[in-house]
Amino acid sequence: MLITMSWRNIWRNKVRSLVVILAIAIGLIGGIFIAGLTNGIVAQQTENTINNEISEVQIHNPKFLDNMTPKFLIEDVDIKVASIKKLANVTEVCYRTKATAMASTAATGAGVTLNGIIPQNEKLVTDIHTKLVEGHYFEKESKTAQIVIGQKLAHKLKAKLGNKIVMTVQSLGGEMTYALFRVAGIYKTNNSGFDELNVFVRSSNLNPTLGMEANQTNEIAIRTTNLDAAFAVVDNLKPEFPELSVQSWREIKPSLILMMTMMDQFSYWLLIIILFALIFGIINTMLMVIMERKRELGMLMAVGMNKKRVFRMILIETTLLSLTGGLVGLIISYVMVSILGNTGINFASWAEGMEAMGYSAFVYPVISNEFYVVVTILVILTAVIASIWPTRKALKLNPADAIRE
Repeated sequence: MLITMSWRNIWRNKVRSLVVILAIAIGLIGGIFIAGLTNGIVAQQTENTINNEISEVQIHNPKFLDNMTPKFLIEDVDIKVASIKKLANVTEVCYRTKATAMASTAATGAGVTLNGIIPQNEKLVTDIHTKLVEGHYFEKESKTAQIVIGQKLAHKLKAKLGNKIVMTVQSLGGEMTYALFRVAGIYKTNNSGFDELNVFVRSSNLNPTLGMEANQTNEIAIRTTNLDAAFAVVDNLKPEFPELSVQSWREIKPSLILMMTMMDQFSYWLLIIILFALIFGIINTMLMVIMERKRELGMLMAVGMNKKRVFRMILIETTLLSLTGGLVGLIISYVMVSILGNTGINFASWAEGMEAMGYSAFVYPVISNEFYVVVTILVILTAVIASIWPTRKALKLNPADAIRE
């Protein structure tokens, strides 16, 4: 009975109730949309970093991580890779030769990271081969050793397809050696910093230059079924390879976890601030309701309605008013995020700045179901808090005085 009475009381002044409902709905739509946008940016950055750069798990010689010197090797790599592939949750494995080098063209030079790869294996682990804007990914043979470079580096070196690039690199013995490569492909990811630094060559061309044998490498990259499965794989590999450093994506790129945590907290705090601001609007509305219904409330208390029932009635009114606005906001937000999550939002005008920080200019908003549940709880909590002052005002009414007014 109280719920029915409270619902009818809300609509006694339709304009005032609709204003509050719209204010709550618009506040939630704005907060949820911004939360979805920030979550989408972080989710895409994480996905791009895993797919293009680091994979879920990496294995190195511990000393290699200090200064990336090629002489700190992983031995018997074929045996280790075969063992890793047998583990549960492991989908693909590849290995790379890595070295810092100076890339020089007729125009200029730049410091780069040389990645010596086996192309057919690398394709299973990273998506660089899908990011080509020019040329090919080692599909064609050439008398000169081939190299695939980032578009940002190509602009910096003024290098085009077919141009030659000389790499100056330190061999395992410490001597400076030189290798000539011809540009076979140019790629572009959403991280211009990665594009400017990383170049890819066949390990069969790079290893002899460094003085490495075929069964030696510097890095093993492992893909797993999902991000969480990476931790179980790491736990299994550490006892198997105690002499090596086995790291999950969380240890390789701790900035990803930092960004996820920050964006989660930002989303919740943004909604809390919005709902806190809306509390004052709800309080103001309910105080006006109490003032307008003084005589009515006085009569109800005079005929026997106790203070507990008055308290429950006003609390239910405030909660129903807030939940109606919250429900409208949640439904519109869910539809909007679902549509934009499929179509995406193109921030083309800010593409250069976003890609310089490793973010994609095309964002797909995403919101978890858990977030919607938390928002619903926050809306109910807001209603309860907003009802306290108006309820106290009503409970202080003297029935005789209220009826006379």
